[in-house]
Amino acid sequence: MTGLDAKGRALVEVDGTSRAAHGGLPGEQVVVALRGGRRPRAERVARVLAPNRARVVPRCPHFVVCGGCSLMHQSSTAQLAHKQTRLLDQLAEAGVAIGRELEPLAGPVWHYRRRARLGARLVDAKGRVLVGFRERGGSFVADMATCHVLVEQVARLIEPLGELVGQLSIARRVPQVEVAAGDDAALLVLRTLDPPSEEDLDRLRRFAEGRDVTLCLQPGDASTIVTLDGQAPPDLEYTLPEFDVEFAFGPTDFVQVNGPLNRRLVARAVALLDPRPDETVLDLFCGLGNFSLPLARRAGRVLGLEGSEPLVVRAAANAARNGITNASFATRDLYARDPGALVGEGVTVDKVLIDPPRTGAGRVLEPLVTLGAQRIAYVSCNPATLASDAAELVNRHGYRLVAAGAVDMFPHTAHAEALALFERS
Repeated sequence: MTGLDAKGRALVEVDGTSRAAHGGLPGEQVVVALRGGRRPRAERVARVLAPNRARVVPRCPHFVVCGGCSLMHQSSTAQLAHKQTRLLDQLAEAGVAIGRELEPLAGPVWHYRRRARLGARLVDAKGRVLVGFRERGGSFVADMATCHVLVEQVARLIEPLGELVGQLSIARRVPQVEVAAGDDAALLVLRTLDPPSEEDLDRLRRFAEGRDVTLCLQPGDASTIVTLDGQAPPDLEYTLPEFDVEFAFGPTDFVQVNGPLNRRLVARAVALLDPRPDETVLDLFCGLGNFSLPLARRAGRVLGLEGSEPLVVRAAANAARNGITNASFATRDLYARDPGALVGEGVTVDKVLIDPPRTGAGRVLEPLVTLGAQRIAYVSCNPATLASDAAELVNRHGYRLVAAGAVDMFPHTAHAEALALFERS
């Protein structure tokens, strides 16, 4: 086996052709099971003849089938090293030299996941409803008894949730369960294609009370989420104690999935940017203020910009909640080419934090660099687009990549995140 692909599958030579197979590690000798058809392709490792030293026994009994994790057969240390190496390789391939390598950031590797979307399906052959992640490479819901990456309060509800949905008159019309958890509470949103009966609602209420969890219903898009009594869903909360800030968020608001690691990520980003009391910091794709409010504890002024108006409203409310008056938020088209359209004419920006979606910063880089910020901290959920944006910042706009390192936001998966610091040469 020669390596791992972007999905965490091992690359293996089969009859002179490179194929991808789940469950292998680089350097191993394995027996591969092929999926049939006119053009057979590798599907999974059936037997390991010569294991990699980083191979471990997967903690989860559902790992072979469940698509929620792809690297649980590799030690956490090796996973982290692989993600760091992959990031550095992508930067090198983009022609970007790095000043120093940041130690990769890691947090808890078990029961870390506070946001997830689970499937639900009544399977007649099994005579019950399954709740869980989708099976690997397919659309079926994995038959799970528990989960080792979901927060514990939700992980232990996997089977009881299946039993609950199976007792409803609309059991076939509940295709999804959205998970959201704060520091001290969990909320589950049941997607309902038909309205529940009064008897269904009574069952749901008893379940919520007995399991110390909030249940909500979603009959349409995210704006239709309500409690079992038809009210707006309650807020969840998380804190960043180092900066003495507390955040409220809704069940579908974007938050970093790994809460404890988010604390470390924010602390490192703020330290790298090093905002001063006389400086103005621009936070692009600011969301509900995850980085803006900690930055405001150090900077003279923070301006948070976001394309989603509901998140801007949430960020402003979180600032007021924490008594922060030197942070302001606005809804902007973050891909406009005119720098004045971002911050307004005559506004000086000293430093920038950017946390773009998986597609990267894209067109926002052009107006961003025109603002003349001396330092940019880039939080990336896709190192491939970070590498592309880094090449533009370095090769076209006169910045240098001072430091970069991986962030293991999703342990046991191939998904990697990263943090990078740029300074104007």
